[in-house]
Amino acid sequence: MAAAAGQLAEHNNKRDAQQAELAEGEGEDGGHGVITPLEHLHAHGFTAKGLTCLKEAGYATIEAVAYASSRQLQQVKGISEQKVAKLKEAVKGLVHMGFSSATEINLMRQQIVRLHTGAADLDALLGGGMETGMLTEVFGEFRSGKTQLCHTLAVTAQLPVEQGGAEGRVAWIDSEGTFRPERITKIAEGFGLDAEQVLENITYARAYNVEHQTELLVQAAALMIETRFALLIVDSVTALYRSEYQGRGQLADRQGHLCQFLRKLQRMADEFGVAVVYTNQVVATVDPMAVFRGGEDKKPIGGHIMAHASQTRLYLRKGKGQNRVAKIYDSPSMPDNIDAKFAITDEGVTKEIKDKDNKQQKKKNDDE
Repeated sequence: MAAAAGQLAEHNNKRDAQQAELAEGEGEDGGHGVITPLEHLHAHGFTAKGLTCLKEAGYATIEAVAYASSRQLQQVKGISEQKVAKLKEAVKGLVHMGFSSATEINLMRQQIVRLHTGAADLDALLGGGMETGMLTEVFGEFRSGKTQLCHTLAVTAQLPVEQGGAEGRVAWIDSEGTFRPERITKIAEGFGLDAEQVLENITYARAYNVEHQTELLVQAAALMIETRFALLIVDSVTALYRSEYQGRGQLADRQGHLCQFLRKLQRMADEFGVAVVYTNQVVATVDPMAVFRGGEDKKPIGGHIMAHASQTRLYLRKGKGQNRVAKIYDSPSMPDNIDAKFAITDEGVTKEIKDKDNKQQKKKNDDE
């Protein structure tokens, strides 16, 4: 891992130039993670004032406009119904949104970058690592390893591709106050990286309420226009919703707003090709017989809205000592009947600690 630090610094120096090249050259193809600046709309008669209105509403790229519905665009202040129709017509020639052959899709999927989780067994469970351009929900009870996995991913996302990274920056939205830069430092050192450089590549914001959490997505999108990002973390996606929307009388409003937030996350994954990883909490199941039928006695909160939002749902639970157990709860491509064990150490997520090592670590802690 020692060579990774030098390679990371080299990639950081090239990143802005690469992003500009993408914007000027390949952007017109509208590919996964290849963005097209809104300024291309000047050629179609749109003014700087109109583009500013779109950016302030969170539509920072041509792709964002293309993926939005006419109804959504009509809600943008300063954009009339006539302008919306003109917008939709203009972006048709800039972003491919039609049919493709299954062969083309297969080739695209073979080129997807996956982020190393820190543990080979967990990577294998996920089909090679945390997938970019997709949404992954990580849920589990207290101290199951959700936030620790996020800290590890915030480091590995910056590694060169050949070492399991994506050579990009990280955006972190924290709704629970659990982000710890000192953990990032320890994990970065474990990977042989320059800890100061790794910290500099993480853009962090604390979310204080649901509206603020949503506004931070708009800010994150603006940042992703400027430079290359590989990962967006939201830890946790539901905590503020649970505290602000209480009781059955507010359930419909909560679910509606949560649905909009999750759709914005998907749009960012589609636009910028980033891996979107968000954590979720659990509640006990009402059915006491579920565990005897092979099910779990815990389930993620958020109902059907959360269930259908992400491509992969990863369930974490405590194991022996420092070990944790991960299981695919839902995935379009991976089986859901296989577990993967990993450990939480000073260096973040690592391979499983065998029972002998756990006993030695416990004895060391007792002696101290």
